[in-house]
Amino acid sequence: MDPIFLTIAGGLALALLGGLGLWLLRAGRGDRQRLTAHLDEQRRHSLELAGRLAQMAENTSAQQGQLAEALQRQERELAKRLEDRLADLNRRIGETLTRNQESTQTTMTDLKERLAVIDAAQKNITDLSSQVVGLQDILSNKQARGAFGEIQLNDLVSGVLPPNAYALQASLSNGRRADCLLLLPNPPGAIVIDSKFPLESYRALTEARDDETRAAARKQLGADIQTHVKAIAERYILPGETAESALMFLPSEAIYAELHASLPQVVDESFRRRVWIVSPTTMMATLNTVRAVLKDVRMREQAHIIQREMYALLEDISRLDQRVDKLQSHFGQAEKDLREIRISTDKVAKRGGRIQELDIGDEIGAGALEDGKVMRLADRGGA
Repeated sequence: MDPIFLTIAGGLALALLGGLGLWLLRAGRGDRQRLTAHLDEQRRHSLELAGRLAQMAENTSAQQGQLAEALQRQERELAKRLEDRLADLNRRIGETLTRNQESTQTTMTDLKERLAVIDAAQKNITDLSSQVVGLQDILSNKQARGAFGEIQLNDLVSGVLPPNAYALQASLSNGRRADCLLLLPNPPGAIVIDSKFPLESYRALTEARDDETRAAARKQLGADIQTHVKAIAERYILPGETAESALMFLPSEAIYAELHASLPQVVDESFRRRVWIVSPTTMMATLNTVRAVLKDVRMREQAHIIQREMYALLEDISRLDQRVDKLQSHFGQAEKDLREIRISTDKVAKRGGRIQELDIGDEIGAGALEDGKVMRLADRGGA
């Protein structure tokens, strides 16, 4: 039973008895008997109440025990669930961290590789920038620019034609020196190729910011090209020494495209002066055509040799035919001899067969008969 509950019940009972005792001292004798009976009844009720309270306390204690046990059981189950949840959460967090670590490591590896590629590309860009600056320095000098065009022309020609089909820096009878001379037979004759690179006027055209400046730069570009065309026509087209036309090599596809797109009158002027303007691409096509022409010339030069060899081949074929006829006649005679040999062997075989059919006996008459038979066979064989 709960001690606190008993203490409270005892205190209530003592207070009740004390109050009743004071009231009995003050009351009369008659009332005392009633009061005594009443007190007895109250004491019985108090005892019943105390018993009930004690029973209630016991029931409350038992319920408290059951509740405590249920709470402990639920607490253990809750702790187990929490432990399981925490273990599963720790496992998931570990797996996630592992995957994130692997992904991060892979990403870092890829990032390092890409950074290495970027570093290499940056280095190449830096080298290319320095080379572009060097190329600009080269092209800013007129002599160096001319050497650049001549080197590009030499590379194109040497890459397509054989060495005996061209001459570099060839001297002409008028004292001029051609960048390249294509050695073609007449017609058309030797063709001069001169390299020109009008970069200043083209750069002014590309750097122009308004239409007026652009038109002036384009006009200057056309004038420069016309000057080069006129100089080539006067210096490198020599009657009786070179062909009736010459080539002007522009080592820039951009200038060539601008010329044909915006300056058709300059192209027409070059056609009139029989100076054909070519770029690296069209120069390659022209050189391939020249190579085909040289091949055709060489074939024509060797035509008489081929004709002589063909005549000799025909004579050899005729002799071969005669020898085949002789061999065929020999084969015919041999076939005839073989047929005659076959006839003789057949006769020998037949005679041998007749000899095998002879039957030589002991009787004279039979022998005489056989002798006569042999004689008749001999007569038939001789016949």
